[in-house]
Amino acid sequence: MDAEVPFDAEREYNNRARVPGHGAVIAKWARDAAAFRAAAPAGSRLAIPYGPGERQHFDLFGPAEGQPVAMFIHGGYWQALDGSFVSHCAAGLVARGVSVAVPTHDLAPAVPLAAIVEQARAAALALHRLTGRRILAMGHSAGGHLAAMLAATDWCAIDARLPQRLVGAILPVSGLFELEPLLGTSVVAAMGLDRATARVLSPRFLPAPGVPAHAVVGGEESSEYLRQTRDFAAAWGGSSEAVPGADHFTVLAPFADPAHPLVGRAAAMARLP
Repeated sequence: MDAEVPFDAEREYNNRARVPGHGAVIAKWARDAAAFRAAAPAGSRLAIPYGPGERQHFDLFGPAEGQPVAMFIHGGYWQALDGSFVSHCAAGLVARGVSVAVPTHDLAPAVPLAAIVEQARAAALALHRLTGRRILAMGHSAGGHLAAMLAATDWCAIDARLPQRLVGAILPVSGLFELEPLLGTSVVAAMGLDRATARVLSPRFLPAPGVPAHAVVGGEESSEYLRQTRDFAAAWGGSSEAVPGADHFTVLAPFADPAHPLVGRAAAMARLP
């Protein structure tokens, strides 16, 4: 009988160490994203501000009126990248008649994670006020965490005139829904997270908002990413799937393809009342 392998949080959550070819994949994201922005569909607008900071803006692909709306939030463990790396993840939905906002936010450790969550809320609020529509919140990795935090937000506490379900559905990709297991790893060492803050900002343990939720993960990701995806979906009464053969980085490939079933599912979720 094989000996049980000891749990190693660093091995489970350090995706760049797990995938040696991640640099080439991220470089391809940047090229594909730039090409998509250069050929942005009619009605698109770039760098729409949602706050006063240099990084507090979003690109909107597709018209602001007359279509369902989604938001796709970039990953980077809240400490790296920006929206320009994932513009192409809007391509599949835009081709299916869904307008997609891709925001950028400030990065830790220059700002705490709680401030990044607030910036994501400000971006969603600005998008709702611009379009008048409910939002399908999507995001990759840390962006998946932020998408879930948007769904868990009490929007009426921010403004009683807002719909309680301003975020009407979520589709996080390789999301992080329990932050306590990351404590002590190199990936969040610079962020100054303590256990209490990690718990408060863990969507898995927040009251389920009762919105449709479909959580996606790469089939080749670590056992912890697979577990977090399953457990989060179960806790929120949603569904989950693992994309066969995909790692933490290649899992984004389907979203540029309007014919991919995941894009079809996302488009249907964006159209829910």
